[in-house]
Amino acid sequence: MKSLYDDFGNGYHKSIKNESDAVGHSGNSSYSEKEKKDDNIARLKQAIKAADAVVIGAGAGLSTSAGLTYSGERFERYFSDFADKYDFKDMYSGGFYPFSTPEEFWAYWSRYILINRYTDAPRSVYRDLLSLVKDKDYFVITTNVDHQFQKAGFDKKRLFYTQGDYGLFQCSEPCRQETFDNEDIIRQMAERQKDMRIPSELVPVCPHCGKPMTMNLRSDDRFAEDEGWHRAAQRYENFLRTRRNGRILFLELGVGYNTPVIIKYPFWRMTAQNEAATYACINYGEAVCPAEIESRSICINSDIGKVLEDLK
Repeated sequence: MKSLYDDFGNGYHKSIKNESDAVGHSGNSSYSEKEKKDDNIARLKQAIKAADAVVIGAGAGLSTSAGLTYSGERFERYFSDFADKYDFKDMYSGGFYPFSTPEEFWAYWSRYILINRYTDAPRSVYRDLLSLVKDKDYFVITTNVDHQFQKAGFDKKRLFYTQGDYGLFQCSEPCRQETFDNEDIIRQMAERQKDMRIPSELVPVCPHCGKPMTMNLRSDDRFAEDEGWHRAAQRYENFLRTRRNGRILFLELGVGYNTPVIIKYPFWRMTAQNEAATYACINYGEAVCPAEIESRSICINSDIGKVLEDLK
């Protein structure tokens, strides 16, 4: 079996190259609109029960369903001062603003990290998901960086956070492939900031080279892949390799098309290659699959949290 992550060590530039070719170019086809939602939920419930292994692929839609929204009331509650000064409309767009000082930059980001990483999700969606798979042989791959799987009780040795973690800092260069836990300093930043600035002594710098620290979030080839990241990647690859011919359920939750080569395309390809596999997708507005695997797919166009409640 071809490794899905052969190129990860080279900055992720060529990882999972051309995954879409493996399932053909006939395009996506919506699962039958005539299929009742209840029927699909019943099929998914049976698929979970029958599966020898469950591979969960999670994107931003899962956290949105759990209440970790980046706009609206939640944004206004925590960032109204930044919104008034800079006319931000949501947390995401504010994260790209070129603040003039590191003190203001970290005032914004410490709040951002505190409420999206160190605060429990408002809804029980992640815990509901765990209740469905806790007795199964499962593994999770996610592009989410909010750590909600582990907070909900998922086994950390069965998790692969491909895109980083809000709870980690890294050198902005980086001078080495190393990350640093940030909870203590983030909480200090959030508590001690005033007028949208943190005290200068709290601005984080790399202990090795003195350059500014940044979040361990994948945005370019400066993303630090530390030992923990590589161990998780290896565990995920081993899980797939040792179960590749079994009855696997590839359960995709809230994955969009920003980075489809990480979860969506590999799930389609692995389902196509294994006749005993089932692909399931729960996604509000984007529950689709290729025609090649439609007969072994369950696509539910609905809120993930509501479907998980129904499954329970």
